[in-house]
Amino acid sequence: MKKFVTLVIALLIISAGYAQQTTYCNPINVDYGYCPIPNFVTQGKHRATADPVITFFEDEYYLFSTNQWGYWHSDNMVDWKFIPRKFLRPEHKVYDELCAPSVSYVNDTLLVVGSTHGNEFPIWMSTNPKIDDWKELVHKFEAGAWDPQIFWDQDTDELYLYYGSSNLYPIYGVKLNRKTFQPEGERIPLIALNDDEHGWERFGEYNDNTFMQPFMEGAFMTKHNGKYYLQYGAPGTEFSGYADGVFVSDKPLGPFEYQSFNPFSYKPGGFARGAGHGATYQDHNNDYWHVSTIVISTKNNFERRLGIWPAGFDTDGVMYSNTAYGDYPTYLPSQHKDHTALNSFTGWMLLNYNKPVQVSSTLGGFQPNYAVDEDIKSYWSAKSADKGEYIITDLGEKSTINAIQINYADQDVDIMGKPETTTGHKYIIYSSNDGKKWKVLVDKSNNTKDVPHDYIQLEKAATARYIKLENIQMPTGKFAISGLRIFGKGQGVKPGEVKNFAPLRSTPRKKGERRNVWFKWQQEPNADGYVIYFGKSPDKMYGSIMVYGKNEYYFSGLDRTDAYYFQIEAFNNNGIGPRTEIKKSE
Repeated sequence: MKKFVTLVIALLIISAGYAQQTTYCNPINVDYGYCPIPNFVTQGKHRATADPVITFFEDEYYLFSTNQWGYWHSDNMVDWKFIPRKFLRPEHKVYDELCAPSVSYVNDTLLVVGSTHGNEFPIWMSTNPKIDDWKELVHKFEAGAWDPQIFWDQDTDELYLYYGSSNLYPIYGVKLNRKTFQPEGERIPLIALNDDEHGWERFGEYNDNTFMQPFMEGAFMTKHNGKYYLQYGAPGTEFSGYADGVFVSDKPLGPFEYQSFNPFSYKPGGFARGAGHGATYQDHNNDYWHVSTIVISTKNNFERRLGIWPAGFDTDGVMYSNTAYGDYPTYLPSQHKDHTALNSFTGWMLLNYNKPVQVSSTLGGFQPNYAVDEDIKSYWSAKSADKGEYIITDLGEKSTINAIQINYADQDVDIMGKPETTTGHKYIIYSSNDGKKWKVLVDKSNNTKDVPHDYIQLEKAATARYIKLENIQMPTGKFAISGLRIFGKGQGVKPGEVKNFAPLRSTPRKKGERRNVWFKWQQEPNADGYVIYFGKSPDKMYGSIMVYGKNEYYFSGLDRTDAYYFQIEAFNNNGIGPRTEIKKSE
């Protein structure tokens, strides 16, 4: 009997552990610095970063990105600690002190170098990067490399450098001397864009602009099962279709072959859009993840954030990244998982899309509904940052609430660079069933952390119809919200299967534009939105597009020559409906 009771208690503990498994939500919640470059903030000061790299080193995750005057580390991918540091020598007088950095390691040493067109910057090294403990490995790195990545091939103990950021030149590779870390031999052009064939590589918000050549940038190398996967970003960082593709080779300097299933990291729809110029890494379970750039581009083209997506390689060696519901709550690593499926998605749905809101005040045209329209580019702003400014979102019915994400916008902020001190975002979240009687759900009135995309996973699910976010104090600027997002489950029914789904594309025999496809379908009455899946094989439909409030979508990201397979499903606050039958387009 005693053994039975012990077993029951153990099972309950395990069950509780799974119930409380930690989650995160994109954009990730780190204390992003403010843009430090004067001519980039003429339309308003704002937070900005991009071009991220995460490296799992000595049981810690290290996150570096552009112009943050420091870096983050974490042991769980959610609680990130910022380490202030400028990777400059005294003679350097630049804003881009660590633009699109390379972060890698050799044995027990972490290596960091920023982008440079000359031989100005050092390669920095540390065996204890949890603190600001760095020294120069190389005083002047001789490679003029923008968007660099130093890759250590552990199997051969050889070093390579991959780099390039241009709408004219390709991605280059060169071998580095193992002792000096300087280039040896000639640089080799490795891969280039072919936007005449690959629709997703075309410039523009919808891959439809021809006035400018697309950019190829952000080289990153991953070795898996003896093959070399050279990743790159295209067509431009300011677009929602910013994505990462990959070429594959048996050798570190090629020749490389375009992976048929591209782009492998792509998220043009939903709240957090864009998944380009990133890096692929493994967690403590050896599962793969991909960190990349999320686009805002409101106050400046280079106003951006960071996102993390489940990724991996399938049994055929195809590299993929799963971005379906990628800006909804997602489980962090706790056990080995197959990322080809939605195994990391919690199933907690968005409860307040385009639902009624009430606010304390409104500044000009920054209207209240912008806080619930699932568009990170738009936002509501109160007239002030005063204590007591609030926003109330009506879920429409009593719902189960599991998590809340607060996405602050930058309205009238006065900071550039990284603030030396911060007062943190202070607020209280209340819940109510009738909009009259309120109780405290989350109290962060004493918070001292800078949380621009704060995400709160409730320890115990709550039930309510109304959620009220009340401001106590802002670090800078007015009380402004680009997305107050409530996640859980409603009490109604899921959507049904979508009817009359039709991908319309020119056939190979006609002269039409085969890089484009026009999706049409019958509106599902219970749907808030839809997810379209696509791929070149019915069992490898890794691409996805989230669409809200429409029953059509014009997609310009196909490869011209190949056949595609498509499928669609509807979703709402109650869950996800069944997928349609797969449709093939030759």
